[in-house]
Amino acid sequence: MHPFDEAIALTPLGDDHFEGRTTPAYWNMVGPFGGITAATLLNAVLQHPLLLGTPRAMTVNFASAVPQGAFRVTARPVRTNRSTQHWLVEQWAQEDGQDALVTTATVVTAAPRTTWSGTDMPAPEQGGPGNDVKPLIIDSFTPWLRQYAVVPLVGSLPERWDERVATDSLSRLWVRKARPRALDFCALAAACDVFFPRVWLKRAEQVPAGTVTMTVYFHADAAQIAAAGDDWLLAQAQGQEFRNAFADQSGQIWRADGLMLATTHQLAYYRQ
Repeated sequence: MHPFDEAIALTPLGDDHFEGRTTPAYWNMVGPFGGITAATLLNAVLQHPLLLGTPRAMTVNFASAVPQGAFRVTARPVRTNRSTQHWLVEQWAQEDGQDALVTTATVVTAAPRTTWSGTDMPAPEQGGPGNDVKPLIIDSFTPWLRQYAVVPLVGSLPERWDERVATDSLSRLWVRKARPRALDFCALAAACDVFFPRVWLKRAEQVPAGTVTMTVYFHADAAQIAAAGDDWLLAQAQGQEFRNAFADQSGQIWRADGLMLATTHQLAYYRQ
């Protein structure tokens, strides 16, 4: 089994409940990589027998670090209309011997419809990094980073942590799984969280930081996502405001041929 599929695997328990387990491959500093948690909760919706359509939007609130080991996910459709469906998702785990709510999410799914389409944000790069470019796999920080190969284009991590203030926090990179795996909705949700904290780039200081809430808007349908295969994705993110211990960022994910797949927004905390 691919490490990604192992990490998001869920066993149906009936009555909207699923059981899963954290895996070492996607561990972060104090819990699982936020992107893998988002993918796991989305997977519960996608496995639910009452699912209508495909994902259009998802907001994940990281209430607490997910403890190592088993957890339970509840995915419940709270409103089903003719073409849209609204979901509430919760993740529970054991903390000090008691059930504790660690993550919540809302998901909107919808039946596919063909309409006029356009974009106000074309991809700034297309075609992938080229076969002569050696991708970077970071194996000296946290385990989940080893699961992705990246080719930085703009806004890499600072070469010196000298606390200088940068003019902006824009990053752009090519990214794909280190071990090939075809793209799907869950993998796309996880890819929306591959960016390091914007405050690290803005301040050139590796302060403690972590995502509090993340939203993903899925602009592509299942066929358009599947067409990406295991090819490179172009990922871009930029912070907008850093104030009072919280910073937000907006990001975009394009297919290698320039098709916009998803946009993402998140709020992260940081310590002085």
